[in-house]
Amino acid sequence: MDTRAPRYRLPTLAMLMLVVLRAAIGWHLLYEGIVKLVTPGWTSKGYLLSSTWVLAEVFQKIVDNPMALKCVDVANILGLILIGTGLMLGCFSRAASLFGALLLALYYAAQPPFMEAATGAVREGSYLIVDKNFVELLALCVLAALPSGALLGLDRIIIYRRVRKLQAELQGGAGAGTTGAAPGVVLGRREMFKGLATLPFAFAFVAALLRRRSQEEGRLVDAVTSATMKTFKFASLSDLKGQVPKAKIKDVEVSRLILGGNLIGGWAHSRDLTYVSKLVKAYHDDDRVFETFRLAEECGINTILTNPALCRVINEYWKRGHGKIQFFSDCGGSDLLEGVQKSIDNGATGCYVHGGIADSLAKEGKVDQIGKALELMRKHKVPAGIGGHRIETIKACVEAGLAPDFWMKTLHHNNYWSAKVIEENYSTFCLKPDETIAYMKELKAPWIAFKTLSAGAIKPEEGFKYAFENGADFICVGMYDFQIVEDANLALEVLDSADLKGKRQRAWMA
Repeated sequence: MDTRAPRYRLPTLAMLMLVVLRAAIGWHLLYEGIVKLVTPGWTSKGYLLSSTWVLAEVFQKIVDNPMALKCVDVANILGLILIGTGLMLGCFSRAASLFGALLLALYYAAQPPFMEAATGAVREGSYLIVDKNFVELLALCVLAALPSGALLGLDRIIIYRRVRKLQAELQGGAGAGTTGAAPGVVLGRREMFKGLATLPFAFAFVAALLRRRSQEEGRLVDAVTSATMKTFKFASLSDLKGQVPKAKIKDVEVSRLILGGNLIGGWAHSRDLTYVSKLVKAYHDDDRVFETFRLAEECGINTILTNPALCRVINEYWKRGHGKIQFFSDCGGSDLLEGVQKSIDNGATGCYVHGGIADSLAKEGKVDQIGKALELMRKHKVPAGIGGHRIETIKACVEAGLAPDFWMKTLHHNNYWSAKVIEENYSTFCLKPDETIAYMKELKAPWIAFKTLSAGAIKPEEGFKYAFENGADFICVGMYDFQIVEDANLALEVLDSADLKGKRQRAWMA
């Protein structure tokens, strides 16, 4: 009587589902790898820097070493492609499962779902410890423990040939030193079918990939591993033509193209589109802001001009060691002097009186309060400026004897369809561009022009050219992350053009 315990064999349906699971995970990882391979300038830098868990210091050191970061990026892409291919075809599937589980474990360690509150990241779902990385990791561990490749896949052919060769050697059918297939080791049609059964997955993948690539020109593509985010096909750092030039305001070096903070803070100035401010706030979670700052710095844009409300996110960016972007504060708020002090206390490199505040004070005949704000700024030895949307504000300050280190004044042409509506209903744009150009030409302090695109109504190639040709020393422009490289290249083109040298009448003041 046979007393051995009966051996359990998986039902056919269960075995088939394991194969389908393996191929599906392989499909996912392979596609992630291919997209990264074809995405210009893709890097894991942002993903690594946003980590705050146990390996955060290790990831930070990798980012700080360009060669190490390049190696990690290449290993990530090749790993995803090789692991995905192995899983889909059932080729070395056990090794592919183990290495895939290890890779997913690293992704999980970089962005664990229980650290969501700390990073401020916006995720594609709601997770509590278990997320899709964790689920795929466990699935790969199961696949590594079961011979799914031997069921259906190229592993079956490899194993079959090895077994038949060993049998032939034991029977004397082949010499011990033979390295090729033993005589008589021929795959039957059934074994060949099982070994090649996963090839249709590969054919389907290639067909789907070609179809998607043909349909996605200008659309969204998958670009970031695991914690999958969507990104536009926009100009990447590999397209950057050079660093944005810099000049000095007082003793502070400032890029001629300055990153505006309105879009990040949610002040979209979108006329009667009431939802836009909420939309841009939702888009700019902390990680998105950090990535925007990092891209700006890579392009040579070293300054952001913004409201004290963004002090927290800027200080967090510095604290995490992501970069060193400096900020000029508009000192906005309910109390002007408190706004100045708050800005200084939070590390502002420069300060100026917010254009709307200065407009109101000048209109009310309270220019002396603008002067007090300048005194407080200078007490803390930072560049002190005055802003204004109305040219009358600038004139009132000059007439009162105020001499700031720089001026902030709106500048844009009014040759666009909604300009008349703005003139009748808004005071935060440049309503008198010709008068502004003529008056600012005589002022000797550096001029930062803002609203140069009239809050998105003017194309950058028009707005940049108009502002620099008509006297601006710097331009402040609100930019999404996907616009930064393109705008930096455009600024370089305008500043280097012979046309600018021929048309600019105001001397460079910085």
